[in-house]
Amino acid sequence: MNFEEAYKKASELVAKMTAEEKMSQLLFDSPAIERLGINEYNWWNEALHGVARAGTATVFPQAIGLAATFNPPLVKKIACAISTEARAKYNKNTEYGDRDIYKGLTYWSPNINIMRDPRWGRGQETYGEDPFLTARIARSFIEGIQGDGEFMKACACAKHFAAHSGPEELRHGFSSEVTEKDLNETYLPAFEKSVEAGVAGVMGAYSALNGVPCCANEELIENILRKKWNFKGYFVSDCGAINDIYEHHKFASSPEEAAAFSLNAGCDLNCGDCYSHMPDAYEEDLVTDEAITKACERLFAIRYMLGEFEENRPYSDIGFETVDCALHRELNIEAARESIVLLKNENGFLPLNASAVKSIAVVGPNAMSVEALEGNYEGKSSEYITVADGIRRIFPGADIRVAAGSQYKIYKENSWDGHENMISDGMAAASVSDVTVLCLGLSPSIEGECSDKEDIMLPEVQRRLAEKVCEVCDNIIVVLMCGSAIDIGEKLRSNAKAIIWAGYPGARGGLAAAEIISGAVSPCGRLPFTYYSSENKLPDFTDYSMKGRTYRYFEGKPLYPFGFGLGYSDIKYEGTRKVSENGDSIFISVKLKNSGIKAKEKIQIYAAIKDSRTETPIKQLCAVAAAELESGESAEVTCEVEKYWLQAVLEDGSRVDADGGYTLYLGIPKSGPQGSTMEFVKI
Repeated sequence: MNFEEAYKKASELVAKMTAEEKMSQLLFDSPAIERLGINEYNWWNEALHGVARAGTATVFPQAIGLAATFNPPLVKKIACAISTEARAKYNKNTEYGDRDIYKGLTYWSPNINIMRDPRWGRGQETYGEDPFLTARIARSFIEGIQGDGEFMKACACAKHFAAHSGPEELRHGFSSEVTEKDLNETYLPAFEKSVEAGVAGVMGAYSALNGVPCCANEELIENILRKKWNFKGYFVSDCGAINDIYEHHKFASSPEEAAAFSLNAGCDLNCGDCYSHMPDAYEEDLVTDEAITKACERLFAIRYMLGEFEENRPYSDIGFETVDCALHRELNIEAARESIVLLKNENGFLPLNASAVKSIAVVGPNAMSVEALEGNYEGKSSEYITVADGIRRIFPGADIRVAAGSQYKIYKENSWDGHENMISDGMAAASVSDVTVLCLGLSPSIEGECSDKEDIMLPEVQRRLAEKVCEVCDNIIVVLMCGSAIDIGEKLRSNAKAIIWAGYPGARGGLAAAEIISGAVSPCGRLPFTYYSSENKLPDFTDYSMKGRTYRYFEGKPLYPFGFGLGYSDIKYEGTRKVSENGDSIFISVKLKNSGIKAKEKIQIYAAIKDSRTETPIKQLCAVAAAELESGESAEVTCEVEKYWLQAVLEDGSRVDADGGYTLYLGIPKSGPQGSTMEFVKI
């Protein structure tokens, strides 16, 4: 059912409602209207990397890990699995009359804000720092969630519109000051491409944009989203954001005025309770019946597109046995394998020979952590495999010793009421082992919503643990579990034989990490963000200018560049050629040959754009593709470069053909005497 057909049906239904009934439907916990056969419905549901906050579900790698796969088709398969589980749970919930929060089909995912700063706690929820990668992964996620049937399988919602990426403690009253160039070059493209992909919903941010709260911002919602991009779906506030309009932004003088400002700007649905004041706003002539009706019609159009009012409800044959099923668990481990990034591998230390290693110590606060598998906005898996669990499974002949060694951040010696920091315990385990796997990093409890990082250094207590372990064991493998860049310090970087960034790798992520350490799988993840050193001076956190930020405008030397990631195989690029071109895209053929073990290669194409009228990015990712090659196999892969990403964005925000043209490059990760770099080969 297309939107026009659904909107027509919705208009006929809404026409039968009283003004009070229509206003009641503009709240996220919409009540039943029994006389019209309308059940209560709760719009608030989460599915960032699996059905969340609703009991058992497959917990896929956190969103930043999905981005690290650099594999949009894989993300689409994952999103399809998520929507299958969503329907399975919804079918049973409605059968049992449970229509509570987190039990519906309108999912407030994906988060497509740009991770402009590594200190932002919610960066883990995003697809990284790059507009193209964010847009491309988002499109695949949206298509997988919504499906391609007559009715939507579930409903995706792109958030948070717009230019919203910290600081968390200021978000309820903060205004992002953004130039037209930065807005249109960096912060808006993923939203525009999500609208092109047919996303059903868009969520507004808590913050203001250039002084106007995003959920009452007519320029954003009506002029850009609906008129310029022709968005037809529903717009929802972030939760409590409309209250912020008068409580923190001081943009309105009362709840009634805040509700009116938002509705009149095009915000259809209120997550929160401010729209409960809508009847007063209506009585005071702050809003019209026409505006209320239009919002209500858009909301019911979505419910029609989900098939709620069909006599034979679509997707009702999806059974509960699909939830966290064997097929989805296998997809989950595949995603985890592709999300993990090998940052260092000194003299080919990895992979370890599983039959030769006699003893392994698994040390650190994330060695046995389930929390560090999950990430935030998570579901609950029926099975978790921590790094320690994975090492035991993959190295069954080795003596495995496990010790937490420290907490995440707090240093406190043992006390009478329990152990706090057992650094000596971690040292002991490492001292009697051939190899030590140091599982360091953060957790969603200290890095997440409402919790930014103070800096990008590994917490001091973990650095202390790591340095002590290095004193008693020469063979150190670092596994970092965190949602962004963490500098582990020069001493540990030098002493470690191998360094792995695992993100928050999902319920089975510990097994994937162990498989990569053993060589059962060749790593193929790529960094979706610039991995800065603590010595790199970052711009002020509140500064939304892109100057000096991300690989596109950062002129210093990072620890590891965007797009970087090593593997165990020997895959060579043997040539490129332009295959064809049409009005929208250029198609580039890339030839590869694998002279090593079976592996996946992530092809990256970048553009250097030149324009005399404005500053342009140093490089801009414009195409990605994944190729799996057996040992000795050659392949030719065709990559689509959309011309949208080859244009320059001028100071007024307009996107134009660059007067200096562009040059395309292959981006190839390299590690050597010059450190970790990206080699750019002209196409």
